Amino acid sequence: MNSHMVALNGQRTLLSRVMGGVLSLLAVGGILVTIAAFAYGKNAARQSFDRILLGAANDIAESIDIVNGAPIADIPVSAFGLLSLAADDRIFYSVRGPQGEVLTGYAGAVARDFTHDTLTTPAFFDSTLQGERARFVTVARRFSERDFSGAVFVFVGQTLRARNAMALDLTKGAVLVTGIGGIALLLGAFLVIRSAMRPLEILTRDLSQRDPYDLTPMTADGPAEVVVMVHAMNRFMQRLDRQVGAMKHLISDTAHQLRTPVAAIRAQAELAIEDDPAHRTQRLERLVRRTRSLGTLLDQMLSRAMVIHRTDNAPPSAVDLRDVALKVFEDRDHEVLAPEAEVRLEIGDVAVIVMADEISLSEAAKNMLANALRHGTSPITIGVCADQGIGEIWVQDAGSGPADDVIDTIGQRFERSAASKGNSAGLGLSIVRAVAEAFEGKVHMARNDQGFRVSLALPADHSVEEV
Repeated sequence: MNSHMVALNGQRTLLSRVMGGVLSLLAVGGILVTIAAFAYGKNAARQSFDRILLGAANDIAESIDIVNGAPIADIPVSAFGLLSLAADDRIFYSVRGPQGEVLTGYAGAVARDFTHDTLTTPAFFDSTLQGERARFVTVARRFSERDFSGAVFVFVGQTLRARNAMALDLTKGAVLVTGIGGIALLLGAFLVIRSAMRPLEILTRDLSQRDPYDLTPMTADGPAEVVVMVHAMNRFMQRLDRQVGAMKHLISDTAHQLRTPVAAIRAQAELAIEDDPAHRTQRLERLVRRTRSLGTLLDQMLSRAMVIHRTDNAPPSAVDLRDVALKVFEDRDHEVLAPEAEVRLEIGDVAVIVMADEISLSEAAKNMLANALRHGTSPITIGVCADQGIGEIWVQDAGSGPADDVIDTIGQRFERSAASKGNSAGLGLSIVRAVAEAFEGKVHMARNDQGFRVSLALPADHSVEEV
């Protein structure tokens, strides 16, 4: 069996489905052509043999003469010669006078009697001849002689064997031509469809032979429909690659970032057990600080993983940056991180709408605020502004910010441990950068007269009505 027509697990291939549809259409078309051919054959046979009947009837009618006031018919041989063209059919003829009396021919009754009608044209009708279906014609010849006036009627009939045989032959010929044409069309359709589906087969083969861990983009060659599908698969693999990359980064971050804090906590705990009571309180305080630092680190790592996941899966929606800033401010997380710090909110009356994910924006804003609380100088302000089609949510502290050579590395992975030694912002701003990249935004860091500002800038959406 053709391997292209049967798929694995008993499922039909696309080629078999299309060919099945084409075959069904050809079958329906063949049936319709057969019916039409049979109807045409019957009509053609009827017209042909009706002409023969009419010719024979006219020959007989022309042979009628009036002799001594009575019509006499001398049946010509040509009339029977015409009827003999249908050698297997029975024939009937009868010549009758004005009152229906038989002048010559068969005396049997016919199904219709035209002798009392005003017959001006030949009349055809169907009846039976010795129990067999037959076709009849009636022709009237009128006389206006001195010794005879009236119409003489000629009846000629013939069974339908030759007619049916002719109709069947015409139908067979049409069916034969249709069958040959249908087979040719089916073969041509198979070749055309096979050629059209060749790019799909190549794509299927490439996918089946592709390494499961290979997420590199595929080459988009072929017709437009295949190119669209390949582009969609490439986008899916790109998203999957980002998800796998985020998972790898999370595992790498976990291994890299947690090793030192966990070792330090273990060392402090062991020292607290061994120390005398006078130093135990100091060791426990260090242990608590290490635990808090580890908790913060874990929170940032999980937040970063969650943000990367949402930016790849959550569809963007209209978000008012004022709502994000207000939510972060009202959550009061800063009162836990830095109870002594003064935090202010600065938002206007005009909506600043961007297309993004509100939860991801909230996480980014929280991390900007937490970064300012840990490394900046009070007072700290979280605010929103818009300028030239760009919406910004920013956090500003009163300090001078990190050194210029450190600003370029802020937000990179593995900088959290450096922050504990100096000036890095750690994973917090890495989350901000991830959100910016996901929604076509940018992270800006700059000093001004009031201090050091970190802002997340996103394209504003003017299609949403301001509220």
